[in-house]
Amino acid sequence: MEQMIIHNPNSIYWIIFVATAVISWLVSASLESKFKRFSKVSLGLTGREVAEKMLRDNGITDVKVTCIRGHLTDHYNPSDKTVNLSESVFHSANVAAAAVAAHECGHAVQHAVEYAPLSMRSALVPVVSFASKWVMWVILAGMLTINIFPQLMLIGIVLFALTTLFSFVTLPVEIDASRRAVDWLESAGITDRETTPMATSALRSAAYTYVVAALSSLATLVYYILIFLDRR
Repeated sequence: MEQMIIHNPNSIYWIIFVATAVISWLVSASLESKFKRFSKVSLGLTGREVAEKMLRDNGITDVKVTCIRGHLTDHYNPSDKTVNLSESVFHSANVAAAAVAAHECGHAVQHAVEYAPLSMRSALVPVVSFASKWVMWVILAGMLTINIFPQLMLIGIVLFALTTLFSFVTLPVEIDASRRAVDWLESAGITDRETTPMATSALRSAAYTYVVAALSSLATLVYYILIFLDRR
């Protein structure tokens, strides 16, 4: 059975591709559905106000909250210390907006307390940026020359492994930011017994997207390794 699997890497690839596509679609659909539903549940503060309050409550005074274009483009930028909220989150006063704003501020809190996984992810960014830029070209060239220069394929695998590592390092960062967000929303009285589970559910669905991405990256890495082994 092991020999059959190794000598059919293309079969493994298509299984990975189809499974990942289906799971990603399901996760994205669930995320969109929840955010749409929870956007109809009003709260007293807008996303901007939630973000500013969470930063103040955590003693963070050097982070600016800004508004950016796009849908679910919200992010924290540690390089210029900005919490960037999409227009729908920045201006809206509902559970979904509050959850997203608090989550991004969770990253700001991580930065302020020097949360180890965030520091590790930040340290990996330059390396992963380089790897992401060249990995597919190296992998492709490695596949074409695998019988005469297998070392090139191996280099591509190492580069892709770095991007996979980054995906997995991202998981605890995102999960911890969501935990900080939910805990603060409840303790600050922004959400209550009815709305806290909604915020938790929305952020959990968002976290699943990172889980799917990490597992997909790992599965693809295994596929490339099987191709490399199959040359023998």
